[in-house]
Amino acid sequence: MKNSKIYIGIFLIVSLLMSCEKFEEINTNPDTTTQVSSSMLCTNVVLRVARFSGRDAKVMVAENALPKYVGYANEGQMGEQYNRIGGSDFGGMTILPNLDKMLEYAKGGVMEDSYKGVAKFVRALMFYNITMEVGDIPYSETNKGIDGLYRPKYDTQEEVFKGILDDLKEAEQYFAKGVAFTGDPTPYNGDPAKWRRATNALSLKILMTLSKKEGVASLNVKNRFAEIVAANQLMEANTGFFGLDYSSQNKHPLSGTNDLFTSRTVLSSLFIDHLKNLNDRRMYYFAEPAGAKIADGLTESDPEAYVGVDVAMDYAAMNAGHSANAYSLINKRYLQEEASDPRLVMTYAEQQLILAEARIRGWITTGNAKDYYESGVKSALAIIGATKASFAHGMAIDQAYIDNYFTGEAAFKANTEDQLKQVWIQRYILNFMQDARGSFFEYRRNGYPVFPINPATSLNENNRNGIPMRWTYPGSETNYNRENLEAALARQYDGYDEINKLMWLLK
Repeated sequence: MKNSKIYIGIFLIVSLLMSCEKFEEINTNPDTTTQVSSSMLCTNVVLRVARFSGRDAKVMVAENALPKYVGYANEGQMGEQYNRIGGSDFGGMTILPNLDKMLEYAKGGVMEDSYKGVAKFVRALMFYNITMEVGDIPYSETNKGIDGLYRPKYDTQEEVFKGILDDLKEAEQYFAKGVAFTGDPTPYNGDPAKWRRATNALSLKILMTLSKKEGVASLNVKNRFAEIVAANQLMEANTGFFGLDYSSQNKHPLSGTNDLFTSRTVLSSLFIDHLKNLNDRRMYYFAEPAGAKIADGLTESDPEAYVGVDVAMDYAAMNAGHSANAYSLINKRYLQEEASDPRLVMTYAEQQLILAEARIRGWITTGNAKDYYESGVKSALAIIGATKASFAHGMAIDQAYIDNYFTGEAAFKANTEDQLKQVWIQRYILNFMQDARGSFFEYRRNGYPVFPINPATSLNENNRNGIPMRWTYPGSETNYNRENLEAALARQYDGYDEINKLMWLLK
């Protein structure tokens, strides 16, 4: 009897093990891999910095409301439109372990240098975006939980920028040695030569961001900039862009959202009036004509049919104007097309405009500002002109228009101050429905274009006559890293985490 019980027990154990094996077989998808690779991790980490980081279409509209591109007439006031900023998010730092794993799997392989370049590039761009929002951040002690370090110190913004620039320099060197690699979701498709040029362009962008700190010895801003230009490994007109193409599989965030919210997004008078001033046909691709103007007999190709809203005006009055069809709505292509404008993170157009500013400032002696300006604008126009002309209201951007763009207000000015404003407004136009935070960052740096401020409607409680300058730190830091957060606040902002305080970058 005793032996029978033993045999029964063994039989049950063996049966259970066999059942588990069959269960594993049944529940393993034969069309997917169960192994993680450098290629798969590369796709993941690149997407984290290349795609739109918001949750949905409403977040994209809100992001464009902060730098005064749009307003919206629905669901009450939008905080970003009326100068309210919330808390930042350090979630981007969770990418760091994946970068380590990507490099671990790539070690010893022919693609190792290329993946090292990707890791340095992604890390630099991630930290750049976070420090630009808040100031000092955890940096040198991040990603050390395995060593028991769960409360990293905050490095100064100066130290963070030095690390970012050094990472990009290393990335450029790795791509110079690299070979074609797999797992790249961008249009570059693993071409290290294109990644190398995009890395150098991003370095120039970040160095220009530091224009107020051009005299800081540790950063060596002007010399770094000049050295990169002299090396002649920058984006070319045919390099394409670093970013993502939208498609039926990767739809534009506004695609298919022609609901009460997105369909009531109105363009600002700040944006529309600058486009009109330049006789810029991108206006027709960005906006719909105001319904009231069409009803009055104007045609959709008449610039006077396009009317922006003062995004600082009283919300109820704006809503009433919208109900009367007084304003231009966002172009329907954004709501109807799965693949409208691609996601542009770094472009030849922006690079050339940055080079124009550098030449105006005297940071470089290569080339001339007018040529840089014109090549940048031509490239920017071509990007929009490549979209469907059926949405251009009869005012398509063709090569003849591009070639004759530089007349009137678009012609390169004679004095330095006007030239800088021309460069800045073109970067502003380029970023519409793209990296709108970048336009906000640029406004903080140069104050142009001049954002409308109405103290009667502003939600910036501590400075109703001003635009906020930063996001606050994540609430989680108060709970889990309070001591280091408080030290950073004392060092930067007199101990007070507030949206009108000036970070080191802006002083």
